[in-house]
Amino acid sequence: MTELLPNTDAGIARAAAILKRGGLVAMPTETVYGLAGDASNDAAVAGIYAAKDRPEFNPLIVHVAEAAQVDRLVHVPPAALPLMRAFWPGPLTLVLPLREGAPVSPLVTAGLDSLAVRIPAHPVARALLRAFGGGVAAPSANPSGRISPTAAAHVMAGLGGRIDAVLNGGDCSVGVESTILGFQGETPVILREGGVTAEAIGRILGHAPARRDEGAAISAPGQMVSHYAPRGRVRLNVTDPEPGETVLGFGPMPCDLNLSVRGDLVEAAANLFRRFHDLDEMGAERIAVAPVPDHGLGAAINDRLRRAAAPRGA
Repeated sequence: MTELLPNTDAGIARAAAILKRGGLVAMPTETVYGLAGDASNDAAVAGIYAAKDRPEFNPLIVHVAEAAQVDRLVHVPPAALPLMRAFWPGPLTLVLPLREGAPVSPLVTAGLDSLAVRIPAHPVARALLRAFGGGVAAPSANPSGRISPTAAAHVMAGLGGRIDAVLNGGDCSVGVESTILGFQGETPVILREGGVTAEAIGRILGHAPARRDEGAAISAPGQMVSHYAPRGRVRLNVTDPEPGETVLGFGPMPCDLNLSVRGDLVEAAANLFRRFHDLDEMGAERIAVAPVPDHGLGAAINDRLRRAAAPRGA
C-alpha cells in the first residue's frame, strides 16, 4: 500500500523517516511531483529506477534544502554563482562537476562525472529535505516516459502500490520540470528547457546562454527522445485537424481541450501535463496539438510536446 501523507508536521516527519530507512516518497515541488529517495543509498536509488521503469543511463537530479549542502556535492564554478543567487530556490537545475567523495550513489549520475542539483522552492519539499537532512534523488514521480504528475492524485494513479508514500502538497504551480543548465568551461549551456526561461537566464548573464545540440550524448536528466507522452499518438502544429482527432488547443479556438484559452504561456505550462492526463482519461487515440509560440515558457512547452510526439521506443 502507498500511504497518502498530509502536509502536516506529522506527515513530513513520517515521510522523512521513510527516506531515512531507504524508502521512496513522492514529494511536491513547484515544478512537478518528484519521486524522492536517499541519494547516498544505492538500494533506494535503484528502487527509483525500478518503480519508474527508468533507463539506467538517464541520470537523476539531487534536491537539497540549502546552498551549503551543494558545496559538499559538487564543485561550483564562478559562472554559476549569479545564477544560484538569482534562481535558487526555484526551478533551475545546475549540472556541475561531482566532488570526490560526495555522498551520492553512482547510480544517480549514471556513470557521468557530473551531478545535476537544485534547491526546490516548494515549502513542503524544503521542510521534508530539512527533516531528512541530506540530498534526495528525485526524478518526476511517474512511470518513465509517461506524463509528469502535477497533483498527488496523478502520482497515486501512476505509482500507487509501487512506492511507500506520497506527501500531498497540493497542485504544482509551475507545471513543467526545471530548466537544466550545464557549463562548457565557463560558458552556460541550456541542456533542457524548463521553468526558468532562456530570456531570464540571459538577463542575469548579460548574454544569451548557449543551447545543447540535440544529437549530443545524454548528459543530464530529461534528454530522452520519447518522453512525457500520453497514450494516444500526437501530431504537432496542427491548424487543420483531421476527422477523429482530439484537438488540444492554445488560445481562443474550437477544440476539445485547451492549454490556455487566453493564450497565456504560463497558464499553458501549468496545464500541460494536466491536459495530457485528461486526454488519457478521455481515451484519445489521435491527438492534434495547435501551434504554441516558441518563446519564453513556450520553448519548454514545445520541448515536452516534441518528446510526446516522438516515435515510441526512441
